[in-house]
Amino acid sequence: MAALAASPAPALAKKKEARVAITLPAPKAGKGQIVFYRPGGMGSAIKCTVRENGKMVGRVSGNRYYVIDAEPGVHTFTAKSEATDTVSVQVEPDETAFVKCKIAMGLMVGRPNLSPSTDLEFANEAKLEPMDSAKIAEEIAKDESKSAAGAKAEAGASN
Repeated sequence: MAALAASPAPALAKKKEARVAITLPAPKAGKGQIVFYRPGGMGSAIKCTVRENGKMVGRVSGNRYYVIDAEPGVHTFTAKSEATDTVSVQVEPDETAFVKCKIAMGLMVGRPNLSPSTDLEFANEAKLEPMDSAKIAEEIAKDESKSAAGAKAEAGASN
């Protein structure tokens, strides 16, 4: 019987992508900050829109992250598609908290899943890039305009 020549496994032949450490800004003095990030994977084209008390604080797409400033204390955030998910985060002064948004399979559209995370989990995400802060500010402004117009229409209908 002839011996088979050993060949390197395809997985070993591929080079691993180099990870680039993400340097986050320090929180503003006396405030905390929260990093929202969305790993790639299922539904990576679906954006995760995060709200606090009904107001949009940002929107993150696959393999992206963004940072918001926050007053110390407990903050409750929601993300909604056909279902709503909620996460509460304790923000400490001069510290950074992390929230991961994953998208799970839903009946009609992907379902957001918000969960507390850690700096280590965040650092282990190989391909995260920052969201464009100007674009996030623009999306928040559009969302606020829609909310204000909807509230005005609702008030007019009840008179």
